[in-house]
Amino acid sequence: MSKGKHQSGRGGYGASRGGRDGERGERPGAKRGPNSGQKPGSKDRFGAKPARGPRPERFGKPDRFAKQDRPFRPERPERPQRDNRPQRPEREHRPATSDSGRPEAGGNRVWLYGIHPVLAALANPNRKVLRIALLGEIEPTVGPRIATLAETSPNGLPDIEILSREAIDRLLPRAAVHQGLAALVEGLEDPDLEDIVRATDGHDTARVVVLDQVTDPHNIGAILRSCAGFGVAGVILPERHSPAATAVMAKAASGALERVPFVRVVNLARALDRLKSAGFWCVGLAGEAQTPIHQADLTGKIALVVGAEGEGLRRLTRERCDLLVRIPMEKGVESLNVSNAAAIALYELARRTAD
Repeated sequence: MSKGKHQSGRGGYGASRGGRDGERGERPGAKRGPNSGQKPGSKDRFGAKPARGPRPERFGKPDRFAKQDRPFRPERPERPQRDNRPQRPEREHRPATSDSGRPEAGGNRVWLYGIHPVLAALANPNRKVLRIALLGEIEPTVGPRIATLAETSPNGLPDIEILSREAIDRLLPRAAVHQGLAALVEGLEDPDLEDIVRATDGHDTARVVVLDQVTDPHNIGAILRSCAGFGVAGVILPERHSPAATAVMAKAASGALERVPFVRVVNLARALDRLKSAGFWCVGLAGEAQTPIHQADLTGKIALVVGAEGEGLRRLTRERCDLLVRIPMEKGVESLNVSNAAAIALYELARRTAD
């Protein structure tokens, strides 16, 4: 064999020139198999890639593609959301002379506070009093007055609870000016419009006040106080868009809530018609009226009609009025507070009656 020439045959390691489809010769000692003589990723002579077996573990780590038997794990139930805020323990009712916790004044019950509102409620035979809380500092002055009212009360009064100022604060709304005295009472029953008509029958100088959608309890309380001072027979207001007789209203009324009947009606226009049929002259306060109140004829039975501050009287209410009057004021001042306007008008009515 000459140098530089390759020997053709099965024993050589070079490619044989006369071989079919360019077959390569086999190296001596090579193992035969499905992947023998092929590089990784190469195709066999039929054009298909050879099947790959499982990868061997490298450096002691399992093959991440190999199927592994994992134990069954049940689904974890959803955990309920927890409120991390500390829970306030419920306060229990304690004896009368100790610091009691705040009760739930549900239903028709309400806490009244302040010396004048509470004493007026204790003196009202139509009020049912459930509890009386008194500050120990004022017990020598207020205690005897409550004892006198208890002797004359037809239903009797509960024992006085001597409490600290902090304990009374817990019974009432925040920032309530209680003056050291509070009482838990049942709400009063609203009288009927016919009760007012019967009570004023035969009184030629009877006065009633009609409120058209006045919603502020402070204003209504102040109006009640003026009505009590000028001898008004009752306050009439619609059931809708009117506040309840709460402690705020009672505090502003300063005891007048116990003395002036508080009538709620379904339809204010029909209520005015009923008052007119009972002999009342319906007089409405309106800033745009032409007649000043001091020049109007205000004799006889008068129903003073006052509208909401800003909006004034509604159309149907205005149409039911027999006369519209205004309070003279300086130019540039649009209107007065509704409770102030009612007080001025009631004073003018009282002045006419005295004359």
